[in-house]
Amino acid sequence: MRPVPSCSRPTARRLAAGLALVGVLLGSLTGCGGGSSGSTEAPITSDAEAVRFLDQATFGATEADIAHVRRIGAGAWIDEQLAMPATSARAFWQGLHAANLALDPTAVSRSEVQFTFWRNAVTAPDQLRQRVAWALSQIFVVSAADSNVGEQPRGVMAYHDLLATAGLGSYRELLRQVTLSPVMGAYLSHLRNQKDDPATGRVPDENYAREVMQLFSIGLVELNPDGSPRRNGSAAIETYGAADVSGLARVFTGWSLACGDQANACFFGWSTANAPDPDRWIQPMTPYARFHSSAEKTFLGLSVADQGSNPDPSASLNRALDRLAGHPNVAPFIGRQLIQRLVTSHPSPAYVARVSGAFHASGGHLGAVVKAVLLDPEARRAPAADEVERGRLREPVLRLARLLRTFGARSVSGAWRIGNTDDPATSLGQSPWRSPSVFNFYRPGYVPPNSRAGARGLTVPEMQISHETSVAGYANHLRSVLQNNGVGDVPAGQTLRDVQLGLETEVGRAEQPSALVGWVDTRLFGGAMPAELREEIVAAVASVNVPALTATNADARQNALRNRLRLAIYLAMVSPEWLVQA
Repeated sequence: MRPVPSCSRPTARRLAAGLALVGVLLGSLTGCGGGSSGSTEAPITSDAEAVRFLDQATFGATEADIAHVRRIGAGAWIDEQLAMPATSARAFWQGLHAANLALDPTAVSRSEVQFTFWRNAVTAPDQLRQRVAWALSQIFVVSAADSNVGEQPRGVMAYHDLLATAGLGSYRELLRQVTLSPVMGAYLSHLRNQKDDPATGRVPDENYAREVMQLFSIGLVELNPDGSPRRNGSAAIETYGAADVSGLARVFTGWSLACGDQANACFFGWSTANAPDPDRWIQPMTPYARFHSSAEKTFLGLSVADQGSNPDPSASLNRALDRLAGHPNVAPFIGRQLIQRLVTSHPSPAYVARVSGAFHASGGHLGAVVKAVLLDPEARRAPAADEVERGRLREPVLRLARLLRTFGARSVSGAWRIGNTDDPATSLGQSPWRSPSVFNFYRPGYVPPNSRAGARGLTVPEMQISHETSVAGYANHLRSVLQNNGVGDVPAGQTLRDVQLGLETEVGRAEQPSALVGWVDTRLFGGAMPAELREEIVAAVASVNVPALTATNADARQNALRNRLRLAIYLAMVSPEWLVQA
């Protein structure tokens, strides 16, 4: 276990080994930094401030991004991004799929879902929408690792677009669209959910009713606006019980895929005289009244009256969504998780309370909530060295996205062929849209045991997938990406990995180790790399011998310069100071 980080700790041998990541993963959460208290209106006056902001709001800072946000300020940049239309994942997926089918009519490529994620993360102009969609995909989880979802890649891409559009609008509308998404219905089994049948003892499926409360809206215990649990004496007050789950489950009966009529065959997905809607996996689920429970539905202190012989699934759903979206827990429960996914793993109660206030003041508008998250003084002020509760561990997907976006990656094929990255030993240990369960890759309340963070009671969700195997796997994967100047498949007829870094034009920088590391510092730290780390990387880079140019060694000399360039980026990206997003 490493000590709490300080700006003077030695790092050379850990960096040289390339496995020093264990230190930061088992230690505290902050890097070295300073800065005075700011305000939501304070301008961004340095590259370091711009990079820090863009690390929170995008998949990575480019030179153009840094210049733009410095010119117009963080608030105006957010407004500009909110006004942008969402880059459609489904449209890109459909183009890829059509091209693949043209090559092989029997092809079924589920990797196209991952390809599409990486393309949007690296190249989409609406970076804030795409980054928030990634955050929301870890709250409102569906996973293609589940075969019911994985067999509907077009539906998964429609779900991504749902999060990218509704995810910055009304929370209540987002919850409605999530609830009626057919891939969510397939994942949490309220698709084709039937009403009670006393004769057979059948009861409605309760899966979605439980998870929509536990994970998507109110959580397990009642919360104060600052996210702390409300208590009755020493005991936290539970938000719901088994009777609430059973009552709410009746609401989610009678919904199925869009179809040409209301026949039983349509509800169950059998063949029917009317052809099924070809867009049934991207359209909202439709109500089938005959399968909806007309019984009284009581949950969370609300009662939907017995509907007799005229059950109305839509009316029941609207009452339930109003109750869930209006619950006082939603603001701190969802707000705290957005802070965690964008800014810091262990937000202070005051930070959560301010974001909760923005939720209520805006009537539950998530665009306003995200703006409050990103412009909060705790987000804009860099942490001091002793503020060990500040910052967040960069999750693996964000590390690779940052590398690709910052260093101008392009796709040789145009398809962005980065597929499954699940394997923690050889890859990232995390793949977009492949969470192992509805509880995401990690839990928002995870406190890592046997660590300094755990001893302080700090939540560090990303550490739930951090262990000796994943630490070494990341270091080795990063080395492979840099050694090959790219990542992903090697398309047929090509010799290069499909997604190529834009580093070849930068090799000349390696002539001067100090200048090279200064450039890496600018691109990854905004010029705020701690001095001792910089000195150690300069020394490591300088140790790579570059022979004087002769008539016969041009290639060897160029390779030595490439190795210096790769090493400088590698050592920066495995350093604790970079792995912790301050």
